[in-house]
Amino acid sequence: MTKEPRVVWLLRRADDALVLGHRLSEWCGHAPMLEEDLALANIALDQIGLARALYQEVGAALGRDEDQLAYLRGERDYLNLLIVEQPNGDFARTIVRQLLYSAVMAPFWRLASSSTDAAIAAVAAKAEKEAAYHLRHAAEWTVRLGDGTDESRRRTEAALDWLWRFTDEMFADDDVERAMVADGAAPDLASVRGEWERTVGNVLARATLARPEPGFPRSGGRQGRHGEELGHMLAEMQHLQRAYPGATW
Repeated sequence: MTKEPRVVWLLRRADDALVLGHRLSEWCGHAPMLEEDLALANIALDQIGLARALYQEVGAALGRDEDQLAYLRGERDYLNLLIVEQPNGDFARTIVRQLLYSAVMAPFWRLASSSTDAAIAAVAAKAEKEAAYHLRHAAEWTVRLGDGTDESRRRTEAALDWLWRFTDEMFADDDVERAMVADGAAPDLASVRGEWERTVGNVLARATLARPEPGFPRSGGRQGRHGEELGHMLAEMQHLQRAYPGATW
């Protein structure tokens, strides 16, 4: 689509938010309790609202609107992190995925609120408040599940073991990220990692859970290389727009 660093940077974060928002929306009507049904739906709405704000900036540069960017791109055009496209699995896996991701995004958006790019700073000022809530919600549930019953602990440990392989990608550096950092438009991902390590470590300690052993890291999402899970999700998410091109409510 483009190699302009600012547009690629925005598209990456927009795709993260859209894909995670859709994943969380799949819990609507299926969460283990009514309160969580509402909480996960609200977090999904936060993510989709963030995606819209970012897609609007991308669209202004590319001459495309947010619906075209969300619904009329192929799988290889999406630049989201692999962790956000992972299927929900059980409730423990959804919560652990949210913990690992939100523990990055809370400090990331806080730092981005000081961006030299006015549009990014404005989006970040709102996103940091939402990300702080998402992190608190996920942390509280991780502690409850990890230090709960034998079954909840087993499921939470299994979720950590599965998702940990996707965490290194969240801090991957490349020319796009470096260009944005050099312009003062985006935070350095390396500066976020230390806080992420401390936050996740504290939550796992409270949950009496051990940090997983390092395994073979998975990456490629930022370059459009995804697992089959994203293709299945997009087929469902994009069905209406592709079946009825240009449809409006």
